Amino acid sequence: MKSTFKILFYLKKNAVRKDGSMPVVTRITIDGAIAQFNTKLEVQPDDWSVEMGKVIGLTSDSKRLNAQLDQIKASLHSIYHELQRKDNYVTAEKVKNEFLGISESHETLLSLFQKHNDDVLKLIGIGKSPATFQKYEVTRKHLQKFMQQKYKISDISLKEVKHRFLCDFEIYLLTEAHCVSNTTAKFLQLLKRIILIARNDGLIIGDPFANYKIRITKVDRGYLTQEDVELILKKKFTIKRLEQVRDIFIFSCFTGLAYIDVYNLTEKNVRTSFDGKLWVMTKRQKTKVESNILLLDIPKMILNKYKGKTPNNKLLPVLSNQKMNSYLKEIGDLCGIDKELTFHLARHTFATTITLAKGVPIETVSKMLGHTNIRTTQIYARITDNKISNDMLELAGKLQGIEKMYQI
Repeated sequence: MKSTFKILFYLKKNAVRKDGSMPVVTRITIDGAIAQFNTKLEVQPDDWSVEMGKVIGLTSDSKRLNAQLDQIKASLHSIYHELQRKDNYVTAEKVKNEFLGISESHETLLSLFQKHNDDVLKLIGIGKSPATFQKYEVTRKHLQKFMQQKYKISDISLKEVKHRFLCDFEIYLLTEAHCVSNTTAKFLQLLKRIILIARNDGLIIGDPFANYKIRITKVDRGYLTQEDVELILKKKFTIKRLEQVRDIFIFSCFTGLAYIDVYNLTEKNVRTSFDGKLWVMTKRQKTKVESNILLLDIPKMILNKYKGKTPNNKLLPVLSNQKMNSYLKEIGDLCGIDKELTFHLARHTFATTITLAKGVPIETVSKMLGHTNIRTTQIYARITDNKISNDMLELAGKLQGIEKMYQI
C-alpha cells in the first residue's frame, strides 16, 4: 500500500502574460498518475530555476514567492499523509482536490462495517440475534488486526478492496488467526455482505468477490448413537449442575431444539394440541420459522422434574452456552463417550438417531427442526449402519421364497 509521492513546480510557457511573466503550475505525481493546478503565482522566466523549481535571487519579491511555494508544498505533504492515515486511498487527484477545497469522500471498509454492526445491534430482538451481532463483530475485529499487521494501516477505502486483499485476508485467517477452513469461509461470507451493501449504496462499482471463490468444506456432522444416548440417560450424577446439564441436553436430543430455543422456552410454549397430547410449540429464533414437536415420554419427564423450580416461567434451568458446553465435556468423560459433546450435537442426534434412523420421514423431521428447506435437513441426515441393516432385513422378508427359484 506504499506509494511514490512527488511535487514539482514549473512554468506554463504557453500562457505568457502581457508583461512576459508566466504562471507557476504545481504537478503532483503519485504512483505515476499526475494531477496539476495553477498556483495563481506568476514569475518572469529569467528569474526561474528549472532545476530547483523555484525563483532565483534574494530580492524581497523572490523570497515572498519562494515562501509561498514552500507553503504550498508543505500543505500538499500534510494532506497526503493525512489521507494515508485516514483511509489509505490516496491519488494525485484527491490530494489536489483536497488542497483546492474540492473534497472527494471515500467511505472506508471498517467505518461501513461499524455502521452495519451498529444497526444490527439496534435490531437485536427485532429480527436479529446477539449471536448474529457477535459474528459480524468478530469478523470486523479480524479485519482490523489483519490490516494493521499486513499493511500497517488502520482502515482502507472500499475502492481499494481488490481480489488480492481478499486472498491476503484468507491467508491471515488460516495462519495468524488459526481459523479452520470453514470458519474462514464464514468470515469471508460476512465480509462479502458488507461489500454487497457498498455496491447497493453506490459506494463502489466493481465487485472484488467477482472472481473469488469462497470454499466450504463438507463436514460430516457428529451425532450420538443409541448406545451413547443410553449411557448418558443411565448415568447417576452426584453433582447437581452436571445432572441439570445432562437433563437439558437429553431434552434437546428428544426434541431437536437448538440451544437458544431451549433457553427461551416458557410455560406458554407447551400446549395440548388437536390430538389431546402435549406439544412444544415455538418459533426458532434463528429463522422465525414455527417448530412444533410432539413431546415424547423422556422430555415430558424432564419438564415435570423442573416444573415450578425456575424463574420467569422458564421451563428449564439453562446456563450460558459456554458453560453448557464446558460441563458437557465433563459429562462425556464421565460416561466414557469418545466424542466431543457440544449442545448442538443434541440437535444432530435428534435428526439422525432419534428420528430418521427410526424411520421417521425426512419431511416430518424437517418440519420439526424448523427448517425452511429440506436440503438443510439432508445435511443433518445420514444413513446409519443400523438403518441399513433394518431396511435390508425388511426387504429380505418381502423377498422370502424367491431363493427357491434359483437353479444351482
